[in-house]
Amino acid sequence: MSLGQTFVGLLETRPQHGYDLKHAYDARFATKRPLAYGQVYATLSRLLKHGFVEVDSVEPGAGPERKRYTVTEAGITDMERWLSQPESPEPYLQSTLYTKVVLALLTGRPADEILDVQRTEHLRQMRELTRRKTRGDLADQLICDHALFHLEADLRWLELTAARLHDLAGEVRQR
Repeated sequence: MSLGQTFVGLLETRPQHGYDLKHAYDARFATKRPLAYGQVYATLSRLLKHGFVEVDSVEPGAGPERKRYTVTEAGITDMERWLSQPESPEPYLQSTLYTKVVLALLTGRPADEILDVQRTEHLRQMRELTRRKTRGDLADQLICDHALFHLEADLRWLELTAARLHDLAGEVRQR
């Protein structure tokens, strides 16, 4: 996700201070890893440099002056361009889990245990997301569904790999 475009989109709803942007972003998009203030102001600086936002007003405060940012026409145009471009689906052809399974097979370790531990972790995460989904609003439900569908696909891969582990072990050792 592009932080710059996300800020432009949030600013398109109303002019905001950097502090407000951080909290709006964290509330909607960063439930586990909130943004650092330095990242917020560095991103706003880049957006100013590119002409996508401008300072709407400056307010004196006890500390540094508080700048309120607003989106420009160039920012709106860039946002429309970004929104209209499809995201490239990311096939996971390199996976740490796959690497662990292959290395376990190469070194004579029990790859089935790796798959079992991972399956348990996936199921734990799915239960947590399901609880969050039942308590959340529609936006939270949709992002939880997105994550759950990906975890379900991973579980199918885990089951398929477990079923083919013996054949995979033979191929891995032949290379």
